[in-house]
Amino acid sequence: MKTKKVFFSFILCLAFMTSWGQDITGDWNGVLEVKGFQLRLIFHIHKSGDSYSATMESPDQNAKGIPVTSINFEPPTLKLSVSNAGIEYEGTAGADGNITGTFRQRGQSFPLNLTRAPVEKKELRRPQEPAKPYPYLEEEVSFENREAGIRLAGTLTLPKKEGRFPAVVLISGSGAQNRDEELLGHKPFLIIADYLTRNGIAVLRFDDRGTAASTGDFKKATTADFSTDVEAAVKYLLTRKEINQKQIGLIGHSEGGNIAPMVAARSKDIAFIVLLAGTGIPGDKLILLQTEAIRRASGVSEEYLQEEISFSRSIHDLILQSTGKEDFQTVAPARIKELIAKYPAVKPANVSEDVFIDSQIQNLTNNWIWLQYMLKHNPAVDLEKVKCPVLALNGEKDLQVPAKINLEAIRTALLKGGNKKVTIIALPGLNHLFQESETGLRSEYGTIEQTFSPIALQEILKWITAQIN
Repeated sequence: MKTKKVFFSFILCLAFMTSWGQDITGDWNGVLEVKGFQLRLIFHIHKSGDSYSATMESPDQNAKGIPVTSINFEPPTLKLSVSNAGIEYEGTAGADGNITGTFRQRGQSFPLNLTRAPVEKKELRRPQEPAKPYPYLEEEVSFENREAGIRLAGTLTLPKKEGRFPAVVLISGSGAQNRDEELLGHKPFLIIADYLTRNGIAVLRFDDRGTAASTGDFKKATTADFSTDVEAAVKYLLTRKEINQKQIGLIGHSEGGNIAPMVAARSKDIAFIVLLAGTGIPGDKLILLQTEAIRRASGVSEEYLQEEISFSRSIHDLILQSTGKEDFQTVAPARIKELIAKYPAVKPANVSEDVFIDSQIQNLTNNWIWLQYMLKHNPAVDLEKVKCPVLALNGEKDLQVPAKINLEAIRTALLKGGNKKVTIIALPGLNHLFQESETGLRSEYGTIEQTFSPIALQEILKWITAQIN
């Protein structure tokens, strides 16, 4: 699955006295630098009575208001930890009014200094982004998903010539995404749309429900709900005189690679689908495989890795067995306590058991509807029903949707359903975002200047051209 972006959820609720010499409340700003990539972090600390509370945000990830699992302030030292993300921060308050510290996550350490003044990031280079004016038409559009009672906003790009054109709908990965699937300074859907439209293919990309200019509630939706948004997009294209109604395809990335087969399986209007890092195995197995691949590439010990996987597998079982969110919240505390005793490495030493349990439950229930559906979903069921041509493309260094097992599962499901119009390609050196990468780790995504591999773009265009001709 498309990558799940680095979200930190903090709530500082521990009272502390500041013999430091100045008030600790207010906004604290910093920039986390990871191999050239910069991520702004802001702590908002407030005081109520004798106790303090705070929230943290990451503006570059559209993340706000998230809970800290522990805080300790013994002037001049400030310590924070976020157990479910494996994050620890330790800083020293200085006479200049700033905090100098270190941010740690899963064995890696980075400087993070906090200041009262807002901080600016260095400008990121994204050389693939096209500059206006474009050699094609660009139109802001909106369309309705009547079933859901929401309106979706997007951009339609059309070749600047007469005719009726083949078209594709771009489908984003997991998490609330805008129409460009913007992440860490990259806009992969902008790059794909620009490339295809320059080559004669119309492209519709749109903001996910409840995101940017689209209405709706993202947190109350599942993958199946998102598939109805895509159907609404296809229906909209069918109303446009510039579109060849018999040549409408879908391009889905990560979770979008699950959505595309759902739509194609039940719609005769879909001429072809392209799965970019699409999944072929059940969701619960995918998350464990993803965890294993990422942790190994990060260099964690085998002992910790095996305990984390066993812990996660047990949590997945508990979620799948639960009748609902309330049922899970009732039984989870005792079960997680048992699992900590069995797999002690999963709990950071400086976090209390109660705080760790609370943070786990809050993290797992924050997007409960989507998570429970995702763990249960088996994409093979939809793939077996797809009859149109399919291109499944993946990067060999993808750690979020490991290529070999998922591509083989996609092939097997399609062939089982009798679909022989299948092309499977694993591209060397590419990560989950289809960037040329060294390790495939998520920490590289923002540091790489390339947004989307030209080789991958060429493969997509070549295959689509073969289908429409």
